[in-house]
Amino acid sequence: MLLGLMDTDLRVRSKALSHLHQVVHHQNTLYTATAPAAVYVAAILGDARTLQAVEKGPHGFPGPMRAELLGWLGSVANEADDEAAAVSRRFGFPPEDYPPFVEICRIRPQLFHAVSAFLNDPDTDVRAAAISACIPLLDDPRLIHHRDALAPLLRDVLAASALWQYRERAIDTLANWGQDTTGLEVRQERFAFCDAEHQPQPWAVETQGGYDTDPPF
Repeated sequence: MLLGLMDTDLRVRSKALSHLHQVVHHQNTLYTATAPAAVYVAAILGDARTLQAVEKGPHGFPGPMRAELLGWLGSVANEADDEAAAVSRRFGFPPEDYPPFVEICRIRPQLFHAVSAFLNDPDTDVRAAAISACIPLLDDPRLIHHRDALAPLLRDVLAASALWQYRERAIDTLANWGQDTTGLEVRQERFAFCDAEHQPQPWAVETQGGYDTDPPF
């Protein structure tokens, strides 16, 4: 499935990307396979084939597959940041006793090295995805000194993004890092994204003979 990420067939690439999300990191869970897969994804980021398109869901972020892979790495790193560790402890699960968590923490410098190569990428979608993916990695004591260099990118790129998710992430992170957030605001209702998921779907329209289309399952 990992090899499929760079296949020439759009459907094969899309299926492989879905495998990362739905199997290797399903619902933000870290598994024993997550860290090895993350190492592979980080290693192929610079391959030109990651600039190919990939099928996206209705709420997918823009950009080529490289942006999607950066976003996936950021999601993986989120589950091993300081907040995730605190939540785990609060519920009685010491993160240091969970090998997948420990392994992600161990490879954070390796992931940062790969992701940070795209902080100034000419593709704005790739650049934004890389900046966002770096945020949770910089909770690592070995990397925390990079926060000062990343802060201007959070303000100039993420906080100015057309996507409210990036703007919100930038503002929250800058505030958590003790940076000035004066003049920054999320200019879109943050729940609009969630509310859109509850709009009527074609398969929900009942007709005399059943439903007008097959449901998505």
